[in-house]
Amino acid sequence: MKRPAPLLGFVLGAALLLGPSPSATGKENPGAALAAQAKAALAQTSGRLQVPGLQKPVTVLRDEWGIAHIYAETQDDLFFAQGFVAAQDRLWQMEVWRRTGMGELAEILGPDAVERDRFARLLRYRGDMAAEYAAYAPDTKPILEAFVRGINTYIELNKKRLPIEFQLTGIEPEPWTPEVCLSRMAGYPLTGNAAVEVLRARIAHEGGPDKGPALVDELIETEPHRPLEIPAGLTLDGFDAPILAGARAALAPVTFGARDGSNNWVVSGGLSATGKPLLANDPHRGVAVPSLRYLVHLVGPGWNVIGAGEPGLPGVAAGHNDRVAFGFTVVGIDQQDLYVEDVNPENPNEYKWQGRWTAMKVEREKISVKGKDPVETELKFTVHGPVIYEDKERHRAYALRWVGSEPGTAGYLASLSLNRARNWDEFLKALERWTVPSENLVYADVDGNIGWVAAGKAPVRKGWSGLIPVPGAEGKYEWQGFLPLADLPRSYNPANGFLATANHNILPPGYAHELGYEWGTAFRFQRIVEALRSPGKRFTVADFERLQHDEASIPARRITGLLLQLKSVDADLQPYVDLLMKWDRVMGKDSAPAALYEIWLDKLRPAVFQPQIPEKVWPLVGPQISLNKLLEVLQWPTERWFGKDPKAGRDAVLMSSLRDAVAETTKKLGPDPARWRWGTLHHALFRHPLATDDARKAVLDLPEVERGGDGNTVNATAGPGFTQVHGATFREILDVADWDRSVGTSVPGQSGQPGSPHYADLLPLWSEGRYFPLLYSREKVEGGAKQKLVLEPERQQPAN
Repeated sequence: MKRPAPLLGFVLGAALLLGPSPSATGKENPGAALAAQAKAALAQTSGRLQVPGLQKPVTVLRDEWGIAHIYAETQDDLFFAQGFVAAQDRLWQMEVWRRTGMGELAEILGPDAVERDRFARLLRYRGDMAAEYAAYAPDTKPILEAFVRGINTYIELNKKRLPIEFQLTGIEPEPWTPEVCLSRMAGYPLTGNAAVEVLRARIAHEGGPDKGPALVDELIETEPHRPLEIPAGLTLDGFDAPILAGARAALAPVTFGARDGSNNWVVSGGLSATGKPLLANDPHRGVAVPSLRYLVHLVGPGWNVIGAGEPGLPGVAAGHNDRVAFGFTVVGIDQQDLYVEDVNPENPNEYKWQGRWTAMKVEREKISVKGKDPVETELKFTVHGPVIYEDKERHRAYALRWVGSEPGTAGYLASLSLNRARNWDEFLKALERWTVPSENLVYADVDGNIGWVAAGKAPVRKGWSGLIPVPGAEGKYEWQGFLPLADLPRSYNPANGFLATANHNILPPGYAHELGYEWGTAFRFQRIVEALRSPGKRFTVADFERLQHDEASIPARRITGLLLQLKSVDADLQPYVDLLMKWDRVMGKDSAPAALYEIWLDKLRPAVFQPQIPEKVWPLVGPQISLNKLLEVLQWPTERWFGKDPKAGRDAVLMSSLRDAVAETTKKLGPDPARWRWGTLHHALFRHPLATDDARKAVLDLPEVERGGDGNTVNATAGPGFTQVHGATFREILDVADWDRSVGTSVPGQSGQPGSPHYADLLPLWSEGRYFPLLYSREKVEGGAKQKLVLEPERQQPAN
């Protein structure tokens, strides 16, 4: 999905640096001393270890790929051990995640992080804590308490043996509380469209009252189509970048694009070689060191679940237990709205609400700042939510209404119920608790059933769309509760034998409710369905491995197909037209036409649209024009974009942009098309933010890898400048007939500790499209175990 870099992908940079690495100034191999220092800090993962806080011994078996299989005799010990083990592998990442969620980054980063800390504190849940804990699962509170005890115990036992990043920066990890796991920051970027609301308002204003709203309608598409309605009383001036400065600081880089990542699908036994369902899932997030995802296997009373979640949360988000498999992709429920509040010119802490001035709730906090005195800040709230920006000149405040203010909306934490579902009914019951992020959850069970549910907290808006900010004063634009799960789209055992989602518009024909209007393009979904409809096919795990890495491009088929409509081609361009027409439209990394196509596609959008859009509006609207819109305009040319002879004008644009693309491809890859390769341009980078000299780069950074695919292929590898910055860092293929035949990928490794054998061992497999087994049965786990750690309760000292 096209989203901000992960919250725990660290936007730390030079703010944490304390000088050169120990070996950077020496004459020996750069990084040798630093590598030894990093290795000396690695966690103990074999043998026996006395751990205070355990009730009974816990066995942790790590397999060849670094996945921890945790066996405990009590639930409390199980989650204590999950926290302990996660900290063994990811403590530095978890410390940054904790500080990000709690608004405590400025303490280690300095003044530049104050605004992001303020935003995090604004989003903190302030409601009924009993309702909050109960929302995820009845036993959420004891699970979180055990989990954070495990983290804190690891920290306490290893204060003198902290991972290398702590040593380089001089930072010490702080204790965790259950409230850390309830942070809203991880879920915020996945909940809706406040940023796009501001963008629509800006375009409507900059384009002028006559053309601005029409530009929004025409180019910022909605599904189903919903004309932009400017609410009565809303003036469009002042919708500028500062409104979202806090969100940008907290989540940088922020993009406005529609959701366009993640795939899942499931087939029934009638379409599989085993006669039982197969389920595939590859949720897409940022490519980072370490990965956002962390795989774990939890075995204890009432628990036997394996899969991937985030290291700072208990349970797993995507995986399977002994009866049920599940996976997810983000669904486009709009869970945010921005309210424009009228502020009293005589009192900036009062706003107009239903005809009278009303006091804002004001909280005053101090933000600790590295190297500076603490910064005092005011956190303000209206009836609609936190005030994210105050326009003092216009006497306005912008308040965010979002689902994160409701109990039970910490991202993914409802997995604690989902992980224990035993059948479809229990799956649905668990999804009644699923609120954030809104997800397409696919399902398969050992009885042969398959299903899909679009789950999430869906606000009810009556008479307004949620597409643009609304005035808050009169109370005309209020949420009317939330849709129950029973009213959200779902399917169970469909006649065609399969279900698939890829962030596309999943609304069934005639669906009676409004969930949102912004979806990812359907190209990946269309390609998945195309493959699943192969006549007579009985799918295997290997088939799904190939499909998850499929790089056939449906947009490339449509765009290159336009070349057949050309009346003539300039002689010097004919070889390149032939190159594209003979191409199989697969975005392979060794493909020459794929390289030319991608550069051509980059030039087509501005070539078609920019000449017809006001200059001051283009920087706002240009990046938001979807590939769907580009294809529509090219396939059905009109006078609006191409002049009085639309087809001739369209053909001229195709040729001129192709000529520019040939020139740029030649400049980048040389004059011989036979030597062009898409992979030469297209890479995934694995750069650690603390790698600022040769020694650190040698230890912390990982090799870049060539990539095939692009943002519109099932193997989604999108990013700016042909660099993959997000995609499937984790994949799973789950075989219900035999859980031990299930497989996965992840990148770069299970451990976030440089020097660990599992810091980057999964990167070669990921880059080559190879999988590792997700060992599940005790027999297979013990047979594949490479390390065994027994965590023992601390022995009581005899009384004197």
